[in-house]
Amino acid sequence: MKIDLHMHSNCSDGELTPEALVARAKEAGLDAIALTDHDTIAGLARARCAAEHEGMTLINGIEFSTRWGKIGVHVVGLGLNADSAELQQAIAAQQQARIDRNLTIAGKLEKLGARNIYQRATELAGGSQIGRPHFAQLLVEDGLVKTVASAFKKYLGAGKVGDIKQQWPPLDEIVATILAAGGVAVLAHPAKYRLTRTKLRALTAGFAEAGGGAIEVISGYQPSGLAKDLAAMANEFGLASSCGSDFHRPGGIWQELGRFEPMPPNARPVWSLWPELAGTVEANK
Repeated sequence: MKIDLHMHSNCSDGELTPEALVARAKEAGLDAIALTDHDTIAGLARARCAAEHEGMTLINGIEFSTRWGKIGVHVVGLGLNADSAELQQAIAAQQQARIDRNLTIAGKLEKLGARNIYQRATELAGGSQIGRPHFAQLLVEDGLVKTVASAFKKYLGAGKVGDIKQQWPPLDEIVATILAAGGVAVLAHPAKYRLTRTKLRALTAGFAEAGGGAIEVISGYQPSGLAKDLAAMANEFGLASSCGSDFHRPGGIWQELGRFEPMPPNARPVWSLWPELAGTVEANK
């Protein structure tokens, strides 16, 4: 059984609808998946219907934005109760924070010549979350830049006028929310934070102390040996190991659905925590 526990639909910053995402996962030979959109579970019901039609297992998921000290960190929640009051409250707070940030970005871009960009970005998103890619596309339409890439380079990238920092809730608060919703908290793509070994160990220790359940030891294509190293760290702190592509859109060869290495032999897979999957799942084999 092949499994991918980290992917995004157009309900957040992915390109495919939940239905198209499930169809692509089926084509990739996946049997069990988790839809983990950023700070929303809006696509779960649609993905579940599509997965049932395809004879696949869908695990409820979400990817929360958090902070550990001054560092932005993402935490995936797996196996949650989508009706949890604590989960719904946390999502509402995250969504309001995103709205406030996007209004600030829009205001700054309009001073540079963009036209009514927040409303247009809302229409462009079509009911999904607004993100910087939507603003970038509209900057191209308004003739302020020639390409989306140049929009990020000139206006939306790190240190630019549209780079508005967000104060997400602390790590332990989000972990508590996931636990209250009956889920497993997973530290997402830890190698991507570019921390020193000492700081990564401190982050892992703090995550475990807060009630975290697993580390994402595989996140798409990554250097040889990294998964084994992260699994060893997970074991050291009593954490399970998770895996996923972090898929956002077709054509991303480093983040294609199901296209990643097998779980290392020293790992304790996160699905061992779910009786209905334990003993039946072998990641990417």
